[in-house]
Amino acid sequence: MTALRRSRDRGQVTIEFLGMTPTILVTLVVLWQLVLVGYTFTLAGNAADEAVRAATAAAPGARQGACREAGLDKLSGAWAEGATVNCATGGGFVTADVTLSVPLLFPGTIGFPLEVKGHAGAVEEEVD
Repeated sequence: MTALRRSRDRGQVTIEFLGMTPTILVTLVVLWQLVLVGYTFTLAGNAADEAVRAATAAAPGARQGACREAGLDKLSGAWAEGATVNCATGGGFVTADVTLSVPLLFPGTIGFPLEVKGHAGAVEEEVD
């Protein structure tokens, strides 16, 4: 009876695996996209930190240029393409805002319709 049952069940695992393959692939694609979103958040925060650090050390007239350059410096091409970096000064405080586009599946191809913002602030350095 066991041999007869095994012969009837032959191929069942293959059929079940083929049925689950689309679910497995969709799950992997969704997880990869979530990794890209998280990585973009990390990049935006780091770029804002770098931008505000450079802006506080620069002279008031050169802040925006130093801010933008430092904010884009460590971003790879895929994230730097659509990035915006803005610095503002007010009340002895310097802030930097960085906006990055999230790539869709492969960095450098199509952008996901989601923008990630990074914000950082620091006290303005005194000039002697």
